[in-house]
Amino acid sequence: MIVAGVVVSAIAVTTIALPLWQAKNRKPDLGDYGVVPAFALTDQDGKPFTEAALRGHATIVNFIFTRCDTACPVSSLKMHRIQEETSDQPDLKLISFSVDPKYDTPAKLAEYAVRYQADPSRWRFVTGDATAVRKVVTDAMMINMDPDGQLQANGAPNIIHEPHFLLIDGDLHIRGLYDSTEPVRLEMLLRDARDLARSLATH
Repeated sequence: MIVAGVVVSAIAVTTIALPLWQAKNRKPDLGDYGVVPAFALTDQDGKPFTEAALRGHATIVNFIFTRCDTACPVSSLKMHRIQEETSDQPDLKLISFSVDPKYDTPAKLAEYAVRYQADPSRWRFVTGDATAVRKVVTDAMMINMDPDGQLQANGAPNIIHEPHFLLIDGDLHIRGLYDSTEPVRLEMLLRDARDLARSLATH
C-alpha cells in the first residue's frame, strides 16, 4: 500500500510538473509581418539609435508623442506595467517611437521617460528626422502618424496613430501586432514576449 501510495504521488507530481515545464519552455507560435529596415535615429539621451539596438533579443514597441493628452498617457502606463511585470527578463527590451518627431526632441523624450519611470537599460524613446521616422513607423511597422487637422484640449495638434504594440524578434522580424485597448491582447503580448525572450535566450 505504501509503495502504491508513493507511485500515485509520483504520478501526481509528474502530472503537475510536466505542464509547468512545457509552459516554461513553450516556443511561441507567432506570425511574420515583415522585417524592420536599416535606420538611423536618436534616443532620449541624444545617442544614435539604429536597427542594431533591436538585434539579438525580443523587443516590444509602442508609439507615442509627448503632447498627446488622450491615448498616449494610457499607452505609456501600459508599457510601464509591462516593464514591471517583465523585470525578471532584462533582455526583453521596450521601445517607444515618437510619431511627432519634429516636436519631440531628445530632451522632451527624456522628460517623458522620467514621467513614466522608464528603466533606461530596457526602455528607450526614439525620435529623429521626420522622413526617417516615417520610413520605419509607417512603411515598416504599419502605423499611421498623420495630424488629423484637429486640436487636442491642450491646444496641440492631434496625431492619429494606431494603439498597437508590436513584438519584434532578434532578427528584426515583426512577429505580432496587439491592440493595446483590448486587455486580452495585452495579456497575449506579455505571454508571447516572455516566450520569445526565453526561446532567444536558449539559442
